[in-house]
Amino acid sequence: MRNKIRFLWNATRGHRLAPWRSPYLLWRIETYTGVKMKQIGFVEFWEFMWRERHELWRFLRWTGEMERYAHPKPKNP
Repeated sequence: MRNKIRFLWNATRGHRLAPWRSPYLLWRIETYTGVKMKQIGFVEFWEFMWRERHELWRFLRWTGEMERYAHPKPKNP
């Protein structure tokens, strides 16, 4: 769960109270759906988040796996 929150925290930098304005998240939605960033507003953002919620959770689990792969815990603490 920590990795999921960390990703969302970093992805919304500067727009944490209004994630639909985050250029990074808008870019991710644009590359995923093909809808231009300028056309994504509050409603479109939340519709996308709701419609793709299962895929987004899967993506966030994947980022956690990649984080653990990139930074493994030491075997001898």
